[in-house]
Amino acid sequence: MALSEPAPHPAQEQIRRTDPGDDAITDAAARAVALRAPLRPAVRVPAPLPPPPRAAELTGPVFGTADVGPLDHDLTRQHRGEPVGERIVVSGRVTDRRGRPVRGQLVELWQANAAGRYAHPLDRHPAPLDPHFTGAGRCLTGDDGRYRFVTVRPGAYPLGGPRDLWRASHLHFSLFGTAFTQRLVTQMYFPGDPLLADDVIWHTVSDTAARARLIGSLDRTLGEPGRSLGYRWDIVLDGPSATWTEGAR
Repeated sequence: MALSEPAPHPAQEQIRRTDPGDDAITDAAARAVALRAPLRPAVRVPAPLPPPPRAAELTGPVFGTADVGPLDHDLTRQHRGEPVGERIVVSGRVTDRRGRPVRGQLVELWQANAAGRYAHPLDRHPAPLDPHFTGAGRCLTGDDGRYRFVTVRPGAYPLGGPRDLWRASHLHFSLFGTAFTQRLVTQMYFPGDPLLADDVIWHTVSDTAARARLIGSLDRTLGEPGRSLGYRWDIVLDGPSATWTEGAR
């Protein structure tokens, strides 16, 4: 394989198993997941032989309270003006398999704007950009393992192809553990979204129960009265009910 070609991604094989008779779904999903894979082989970094245990984690980036600003969790207040779109609050708990809270966890969120476009130069979707919305936030979980973001509901966006497939509205999440090498990445979807039935990325998750756990639930108690709706989405890091993450098998 040439270096300019995307590396293969295991999700491509799962897509083919999910619906082998629909070339449009297979092709659209393959393009989507291939863009998420490295274009070049991994670069080896010289290290002492034998390397000390957990050397990469101990010498890699470390995150703490000093790295998170007071407005990082509120994507609607990061610019001078108000962003366009439906205001939402997304909150939940990060726990282990026994339901114990994971404290001080760095949680990142990134998303498309209300028109379905990312603030990224590679996004060629002709939907308008929002000068008052970057689409990225972060926060630390509290002692109860809870995180909270204020943002706008992201719009759907097209994948192209003969069937005019679109991605359902979704939020990207990442959790860093205690070091960059422990990072987990996943996505949250919205209840009742009719586009879920055709969302090719959501369908790469083969287990029905695991797919269902990627959908948040409407919780009016989390919203701000007269301003925003609230959605609850809990994240379980391990065990049989763990939240699906990219690269999970």
